Amino acid sequence: MKQFNERINYILYARKSSEEDNRQMLSLDSQEGELKKIAERDNLEIIKIFREARSAKEPYNRPIFSEMVKMIEAGKANGILCWKLDRLSRNAVEEGIIKHLLQKNKIKIIRTPDRDYRPEDNALIASVEFGMANQYIRDLSVNVKRGLISKAESGLFPNFAPLGYLNNPLDPKGRKQIIKDPERFDLVRKMFDLVLSEYRTPVEVWRIAHNDWKMKNPKGKLISRSTTYRILTNTLYSGIFEFPVGSGNWHKGKHEAVITIEEYDKIQIILGKKGKPRPHNHIFAFTGLMKCGSCGATITAEQKIKRQKNGNIHQYTYYHCTKKLNPNCIEKYIEEKILIKQIVNKIDKISISPEFHAWGLDWLKKDILKNISLKNKIINSREKQIAEIEKQSSELLNLLLRKIISEEDYQNKKSELAKEKAKLEITGNNNNDKIQLLFEKTAEYFDLAKDAKNEFLNGDINKRKCIVTKLGSNPSISERIFSICIKKALLPFENISKEIKGIYDRLEPTKITINSRELNKLYAKNLILRRGWDLNPRAP
Repeated sequence: MKQFNERINYILYARKSSEEDNRQMLSLDSQEGELKKIAERDNLEIIKIFREARSAKEPYNRPIFSEMVKMIEAGKANGILCWKLDRLSRNAVEEGIIKHLLQKNKIKIIRTPDRDYRPEDNALIASVEFGMANQYIRDLSVNVKRGLISKAESGLFPNFAPLGYLNNPLDPKGRKQIIKDPERFDLVRKMFDLVLSEYRTPVEVWRIAHNDWKMKNPKGKLISRSTTYRILTNTLYSGIFEFPVGSGNWHKGKHEAVITIEEYDKIQIILGKKGKPRPHNHIFAFTGLMKCGSCGATITAEQKIKRQKNGNIHQYTYYHCTKKLNPNCIEKYIEEKILIKQIVNKIDKISISPEFHAWGLDWLKKDILKNISLKNKIINSREKQIAEIEKQSSELLNLLLRKIISEEDYQNKKSELAKEKAKLEITGNNNNDKIQLLFEKTAEYFDLAKDAKNEFLNGDINKRKCIVTKLGSNPSISERIFSICIKKALLPFENISKEIKGIYDRLEPTKITINSRELNKLYAKNLILRRGWDLNPRAP
């Protein structure tokens, strides 16, 4: 280490962001202890020890840091001993103060366990390390926001629980759910009932809760008028919430709802739609899946609510082009009920009966596992690939001998080819496994053809989206007609479905009761049912 004759008066500076030990790798005591060992080892003179439990994220937030800077500017100290540079600053302003004192020779040296920083050193080194500390804070902010968004996406409300709920103290930090407040949950429900059944105004609801029920918040204060209005217009009580607020991203909460979404809608209508309207995009099954058949823009949806004079409320959902690509797009809306019927018709075309599903899989398994042609194709494909690799290896050697490529390039490429050849030789003995995988994949399509219709009609929103996605690609709506490119693997089921329905149609007029054994014989006699799918696809 380079020696300097000038006397250095060190300030030992230890800092952590919080008094909680688990928030920092080293506590203040640990930092001070380690730095004192360095001072004793290198015979450093420490004239002052500063300890500070403050965040360095924002400038001018650390009085002890400011006192240290004043001592240095007054010439009482000219060296700093600290654990890392990020102990001195995590913001650009105070980073500039330290760098300025260093460059003006007010600070002769900053010592850390890892390295020293001096005025004559390249300023870029310190700038990079300070920049990393500053970036850490920025990344931390981003990560916190990302964590809150992730929490919201998983259905956990990432904020303080509103009146009627409590943040569960037993859940781990970052995963706390909101649970029913046993003291106030039912009272909040009564507040909604006052509007739903008695058509009370928010002010009247507040007066009843405030004067008659003596309803208080967890801090013991009587409920306010503004709190009452926020409750009546807060979608969280219906089981859904927006996060971040104003982002348009809506999430279905895991908490128990006070009211249903339908009840929330009705309350907003009763309030004259002055309350916060319920979000729409989160409840629709097919938004984000379909495109406009005319202009290619995304298909969106909206809900219309009609209230009759007798008090009945009817809801209608319509899908239509967003017109973001072409404001003059002429495509009209389609009601959800009609859209669902059209999708069911598409599914119906590839549907098979449970009886055929059982027979088909049994027949397919016997056929596919014994299919010599398929095995030969797989083997031939592998042998051709190995032969091609051997040919490339030979050509590669010729290039080396002719000095067209270097020895290094030759060895690298030779290694790649040898590795690929070894993989093919190892997997070459797994043909039966590949055939088994092929059967399992085909069985998945059989399951889809059997179950898709029932799961679509009786499933939730996510299930319906999943079925449409499995059905095919490029779903669109044009002239109020739904269309989709059915997956190639499902196309044979269109003919199979027709044949199965034909068999049942022929049996129906005769009213013949037929057992599964006889039915299987009918399936076996039908060439389309036996060869309705491709048993010889390309080798995996």
